[in-house]
Amino acid sequence: MDFLENRTFDEIKIGDTASLTRTLTEKDIQVFAIMSGDINPAHVDDEYAKSDSFKKIIGHGMWGGALISTVLGTQLPGPGTIYVGQTIHFKRPVGIGDALTVTVTVIEKKKEKSRIIFSCDVKNQNDEVVMEGQAEVIAPTKKIRRAKTVLPKISLRRPYSLFEPHIQQAKTMGALVTAVIQPIRSKIIEAVFDAAQVGLIQPILIGQKDRIESAAEEANIDISTFSLVPVDNPKAAIKHAIKLARENEVKLIVRGGVTTEDLLHEIQRHDKGLMIDRVISYVLVLDVPTYAKLIILTDSLVNTNPTLDVKRDITQNAIDFSHILNIKQPKVAILAGMDNISISMQSTVDAAGLCKMAERGQIKGAILDGPLTFDNVISKQAAASKGLNSPVVGEADIIVVPSVETGNILAKQLEYLAESHNAGLLLGAKIPVLMSRINDVYSSTVACALARLTVKE
Repeated sequence: MDFLENRTFDEIKIGDTASLTRTLTEKDIQVFAIMSGDINPAHVDDEYAKSDSFKKIIGHGMWGGALISTVLGTQLPGPGTIYVGQTIHFKRPVGIGDALTVTVTVIEKKKEKSRIIFSCDVKNQNDEVVMEGQAEVIAPTKKIRRAKTVLPKISLRRPYSLFEPHIQQAKTMGALVTAVIQPIRSKIIEAVFDAAQVGLIQPILIGQKDRIESAAEEANIDISTFSLVPVDNPKAAIKHAIKLARENEVKLIVRGGVTTEDLLHEIQRHDKGLMIDRVISYVLVLDVPTYAKLIILTDSLVNTNPTLDVKRDITQNAIDFSHILNIKQPKVAILAGMDNISISMQSTVDAAGLCKMAERGQIKGAILDGPLTFDNVISKQAAASKGLNSPVVGEADIIVVPSVETGNILAKQLEYLAESHNAGLLLGAKIPVLMSRINDVYSSTVACALARLTVKE
């Protein structure tokens, strides 16, 4: 195990020295900006920096100053040191890739207070002085030897949402008249209000009036401008919403406070439901901060164990939807438990069948590959290590899962372990339907935006 060991006041002599070298990276600049709040465009805005006097991104001056503190606190004198004062003169800018060597040298000792004054010099890889000054510390008088603390690793996430362009596009298309079924929780009211304020929906609240008004009161939201259709129970609310959709009175349905099973049952009724001549399927659009593009995951809700023919329709639904999101030639990964075709694993056989269907034109508008395991879907390095060469690996826009169970587990893993934001939509019915339980206002607004893009008026 590595240890930190100090040097006491009595052990230190005039002329003693210590140093460290650290190379400035883009990540260092971003972390320092996050920590300090210093978002001076000279440090974090590449376009601005190119027009500034230095013509490039430069590091924060105090990043170098912090390195001086590192030497004093960990090497000389080391643990137990108390910083008293510091002067720094900045001589040259420090850019990404510059290697700074920080050197502190003892120039004076004050025995009565155990104080030591150091000269501090910071030079770059060209031996040019970028900072210089002096530091005064109270040196430790007792010997300290401690195991080095292992620090957590910092992983930086993309700071913007990939959903925003789609929200902005949807806002230009006008609000959809929307049936919101049984909005009896405050979070549902908040989400409906937000989507209405953004201009995506014109809500009709359908359900038990007293419970809806109670939820609105809890959310502290005025719903007097919304249409409200009182009904006696949740099933009546579902039937009324579907009736409005069948009569073209609404263009979107939000599940709200009823169960997925009850709503799907009514949607799938051939006489009074919303079925047309397509298989209905669910697309979940994921914005995973560590992945460069949106991922469309399907089907994680409706078709529990789909046959090959149903998977073909699920895949085509997702491809058609991706075109609406301006993905011209989506790359579709057919997920399975292994990368080779095995008669003992039906998902691999189905994957091969879907790819052959795409070759024969039975699935159109995309590039398909499978069977693929999830690591190969996401990582080109993982695929390369297995000798897989495909335009889909590491570039997938759509992931077709073998079953609802697989899709649901995968979606929840990405949400709770990879901090993805998810927005889902039921496709293939007469109108789009938002099926997810509303826990996050932003994700619900995104889903309304995606629904708006699918409705051509």
